[in-house]
Amino acid sequence: MEEVSFLNGKTRLYGIVGDPIEQVRSPEMVTHELHSRQINAVLLPIHVAADAFERVMPHILSIRNLDGLIFTIPFKSRALHLAKHTGPQAIAVGAINALARRADGTWAGEIFDGLGCVEGFRRRGLSFANARVMLIGLGGAGSAICAAVAGQKPHTLRMFDLDDARCRRMAEMVRQISPTTDIQIGKPDVRGMDILLNASPVGMLGDPRLPIDVSHLPPGLIVFDAIVKPEQTPLLALAEKSGSKVVRGREMMRGQIAKIVDYFIEQIRAPDR
Repeated sequence: MEEVSFLNGKTRLYGIVGDPIEQVRSPEMVTHELHSRQINAVLLPIHVAADAFERVMPHILSIRNLDGLIFTIPFKSRALHLAKHTGPQAIAVGAINALARRADGTWAGEIFDGLGCVEGFRRRGLSFANARVMLIGLGGAGSAICAAVAGQKPHTLRMFDLDDARCRRMAEMVRQISPTTDIQIGKPDVRGMDILLNASPVGMLGDPRLPIDVSHLPPGLIVFDAIVKPEQTPLLALAEKSGSKVVRGREMMRGQIAKIVDYFIEQIRAPDR
């Protein structure tokens, strides 16, 4: 009888929830990280329609051998209420991208996008300290990136989001984290900037648009796109054509995978509080 060696009745389940879901890399990357630690578990893609999220999630969380979930677009903020225990990054930005079952059956949540972005830059020898940064998109991932970048004390942080109230809320958060940072709110503009960060979904899954209205980027600019699939987004293609240095979404993903798996393991061992 033919069979696979990595899956059996004792396998623990993790999932990534999104709408859409085809772009994610977490299933292969997190499963690899789990197996590298000799943990009998897999992470599966779970496509939940945006208008069914609140109705469906209690049923998913009732699965007995489910130990954790990752959330992607558009659910990071909406998933916050699922966590009884929340970490400091989640509290700061009002969103989670990791939900872990604890030993007592309750759920704990934290967000690792921002920490992963900073770690991805660090692994490339790049720093946000005293840099002039343009950040596009302040949703779940963008808010987390904003908080983590603010913690690196940039010289300037200019932010743009279609939601003005979200911009004002994140600007206040940055003031609390880094009072010396020059905070700007306005349309995307890379003039005088050192780093451009795209945390919006523009450019995902065949979307040909750019998140910024330009035909060329400064060659000295560092350009990051949080989108993982496609790996070569329209923004990154333009950056390479312009001679700019690029940091890809998979680098952020790699930066946070180990931290997320650490979190899953730590929470299942956490005492009841």
